[in-house]
Amino acid sequence: MSEKKRNIVWHETTVTKQERRSLNGHQSFILWFTGLSASGKSTIANALAHSLFQQGKQVYVLDGDNVRHGLNHDLGFNEKDRKENIRRIGEVSKLFIDSGQIVLTAFISPYREDRDVVRKLVGPEEFMEVYVHCSIETCEKRDPKGLYKKARKHEITHFTGISAPYEEPENPEIILDTEKNTIEECVESLLSELKHKQLI
Repeated sequence: MSEKKRNIVWHETTVTKQERRSLNGHQSFILWFTGLSASGKSTIANALAHSLFQQGKQVYVLDGDNVRHGLNHDLGFNEKDRKENIRRIGEVSKLFIDSGQIVLTAFISPYREDRDVVRKLVGPEEFMEVYVHCSIETCEKRDPKGLYKKARKHEITHFTGISAPYEEPENPEIILDTEKNTIEECVESLLSELKHKQLI
């Protein structure tokens, strides 16, 4: 064991996760939105957050681009950095769960292995994978940030769906088809599922 590990000791908190949940009046968990760029992850996550907030729920959105402005500003987009990006977000999300909050994460998170790593960090009822399904053709037509256009011109390397892979979830808890359903319909579907599972 390294000196660093020998000298780090876990300090138990005086307020427990369950006490925080009881005060908030709902469970704490991760909704992990995954999908291609422009599939609708951030839009749906923020719309759901607004609805939950209006209901008095403690909720926060961790968005891929926003997190790269601060916590993960030192990471690029190659496979190694993408894995570290998701690992860090998983650890941060775990802290949010411990604080009694609902955390909505909107990250492409292209690799199944990385998403499974986050799933294993928390309890079985604390992680729900939400696959925001949308074809590459439709995502490319939307292209709100102009990223697909840049990727096609080779101005962006390691771009998911173009020059880097995306591994679709094999058994996601929820699938949202943003080609067939509106943002409002997706949010209603999520709220219904959360109520059915008695998480809110």
